[in-house]
Amino acid sequence: MINRNIVELFESREGHLEDRIKRDYIRNGIATIPCSISDYNDVISAYSVKGYETLNTDFADYLKSAAEVTPPDCPIVLNIIGDCLSQEEKDTIDRIIRDDFAYDLGMVEKEENRHTKIFSLMFIGLLIAGLLLWVTETLAEEPREVFFILFWFMGDTLCDYIFLTGYDLRRDRRLAGRLASIKVVFSDSYEDRDYTESDVDKLYMEIEKDVKKTISK
Repeated sequence: MINRNIVELFESREGHLEDRIKRDYIRNGIATIPCSISDYNDVISAYSVKGYETLNTDFADYLKSAAEVTPPDCPIVLNIIGDCLSQEEKDTIDRIIRDDFAYDLGMVEKEENRHTKIFSLMFIGLLIAGLLLWVTETLAEEPREVFFILFWFMGDTLCDYIFLTGYDLRRDRRLAGRLASIKVVFSDSYEDRDYTESDVDKLYMEIEKDVKKTISK
């Protein structure tokens, strides 16, 4: 019987994620996410009240998961495919997608501000603990252990923020910012969308205008 190391074979397999992303999403630097729907409530939650609409959670999760794997420097175009929507429903969908992801962006900013305050306090505490260690160098070992513990705790928290938590927050902020600036288009049937240089320039100008509008508020 032939001895086959199937585990090693599976471990050596490569996924080629970038090739798949370029093939499925990226066209001339624009990430297009297609989404086929059969009903208005595929996008807008059926529990929503008119005037207070929110996104269907399955739709929002689909959009986030698709956007996460696309390069962070690519603007996102959402192509909603289906001939089941009135013009009023299209306008509502366009507005609510932007509003809901702008809300998500606000939540990320709030969390980022909280961690920035913690970072500032920990940095000041680290300096104070380091100074106390230097000033109390001649003291007995027992009192200085408290300063050592504070020093390493604050240093560990700062490193976690810089290399782990801070990185995750910056990634989440970029994603939320891209989704809050998403361009929504509607199609009756699926077509592989392509973009001319003029289309790309127009999209970037629209995003730039939208971002400047939020900064000025």
